[in-house]
Amino acid sequence: MTDQSSPTLPGPRDPDGGAEPVDPDGDGDDGGSIPPPPRPAWLRGLARFGYAPPPAAPLAERLVPPMPDGPGVTPKRVPPSPLLLRLGLSLPAPLWSWLIRWSGWLGPLAVALFAGALRFSDLGSPNAIIFDETYYAKDAYALWHGGYEISWPEGANDRIMAGDPVPYQSNPSYVVHPPVGKWIIGAGIQLFGMNPFGWRFAVALLGTLSVLMVARIARRLFRSTLLGCVAGLLLSVDGLHFVMSRSALLDLVVMFWILAAFGCLLLDRDHTRARIAARLAAHGGGPDPALAHRMNLGWRPYRIAAGVCVGLTCATKWSGLYVAAAFGLLTVLWDAGSRRLAGADRPYLWTLVRDAVPAFVSLVVVSAVVYLTSWWGWFASSTTPNQGGYGRDWAVGRSTDYPWIPEGLRALWHYHSTVYDFHTHLSDPHTYQSNPWSWLVLGRPVSFFYESPKQGTAGCTVNECAREVLGIGTPLLWWTGVIALVYCLWRWAARRDWRAGAVLCGLAAGYLPWFAYQQRTIFLFYAVCFVPFLVLAVTMLVGALIGPAGASRDRRIIGAAAAGLVVLLIMWNFLFFHPLYTGETIPMEDWRRRMWFNTWI
Repeated sequence: MTDQSSPTLPGPRDPDGGAEPVDPDGDGDDGGSIPPPPRPAWLRGLARFGYAPPPAAPLAERLVPPMPDGPGVTPKRVPPSPLLLRLGLSLPAPLWSWLIRWSGWLGPLAVALFAGALRFSDLGSPNAIIFDETYYAKDAYALWHGGYEISWPEGANDRIMAGDPVPYQSNPSYVVHPPVGKWIIGAGIQLFGMNPFGWRFAVALLGTLSVLMVARIARRLFRSTLLGCVAGLLLSVDGLHFVMSRSALLDLVVMFWILAAFGCLLLDRDHTRARIAARLAAHGGGPDPALAHRMNLGWRPYRIAAGVCVGLTCATKWSGLYVAAAFGLLTVLWDAGSRRLAGADRPYLWTLVRDAVPAFVSLVVVSAVVYLTSWWGWFASSTTPNQGGYGRDWAVGRSTDYPWIPEGLRALWHYHSTVYDFHTHLSDPHTYQSNPWSWLVLGRPVSFFYESPKQGTAGCTVNECAREVLGIGTPLLWWTGVIALVYCLWRWAARRDWRAGAVLCGLAAGYLPWFAYQQRTIFLFYAVCFVPFLVLAVTMLVGALIGPAGASRDRRIIGAAAAGLVVLLIMWNFLFFHPLYTGETIPMEDWRRRMWFNTWI
């Protein structure tokens, strides 16, 4: 994510956001209308005791707060750190200045490398087809070799794990998820072969890249490189994200594209607001109602990129449809806030008139085109029965009231109608299914793999051991996340903090729709789609613990110590559960010590 500096007052921002003006008009933006309304009576009363509210930032800075560091923000020569000097450490001035200038990339990259080392370490273990890998690894192989999913003969898994030739055949199989996630999984198979490392490679790569993205997103969201690195570190040690990064399932791919779409919209917000600030500067620098009304926000490539990402989300799993709706509403509300700051007296009306249609095209039309394109392998397959994708021949020779619709589209529509019926009526009981009410507290995790090796087998050195890959988040991170969500709700409702609203929007898009399907067979690992936003909420709470930049030295020291303790406890908790995330052989007694609740067994 590129840096976007403000036209004025470059410098670091308060990580907690407390120094930013509260929006008195309730428009969900990071600044009040101009001119500001009269202060309430209670605030005037405080003024008698010497209280003075922080001065309002210039309009350009309220539109685009400055980034904390980077080219165009950090001076070419940065003074040495007093702390390092007290410790007797001194770096050459050019090197120190370069490190500070590029810390916005160097810090997140370092965290991503750490996450990648965790995820790729012994990626082929367990050397087995775990949980739903039995579907997606084979479907991925079939897509790359024939363009559509196929039915596999009995014993195919055993032959694959034995290293025998893959028993590929051309007869199609009925599948209920679009192809993009399986194409991505298949890329790793093409590179490294039809084996556990091969079919997990691409997902592990996306898991690593998502850590880099969340670090950069948090940095841009909170205007703090430190908090960006904290967010990346927390995501890298979340157990559910870690397990899903090492499993050839679709949900981590869904999470990746949701996060990418959110990042693109965040870039679009800054880029668009910088353009507004430049236009206002050309007309005197203050709010201009006439300009705010007629202003065309122009070509918005980042929002189109977000539409592509949303399309790829939907083309992996249909749950991306809810993301399209939530993010579409989010970007339109951001545009309304931008026009309000620019001086529009009816910002929602003018946003509806000028911005709603381009937003619809960018997010909905673009994503629909991407979705249809993702089925190219199915469209290109034969219409001869049992020689092409499942249902590809359905419309051949079939009468219709809509002859102008191509046969391929009609056949795909029919296929999708059967898939929709499958998803809405899936209610087969499963040992590890769970209700979404229990997800945030990790009520019922999913066991992807389990063995009970005896002494002398699989590295077991005692009478009885256990090997398990358990799909569960890092408990202390998720339980802290519940507190953080309450904090974000308060920041959004009481302080009109747009950043809290953005985090809650992303989490709601990935979480709340599942409450409409409580009778359906659903699992905790679906929650990986909103884990980055849970991490962003915890990061915002960490920023609040550290305190605003203008706080006293003692307040900042105590706050930083408390925040550091939270992060360290979460990292320790991840290490404690690490054997359960990787299928490591441990004594049965050690396994039982990690089963904190009966519902985890």
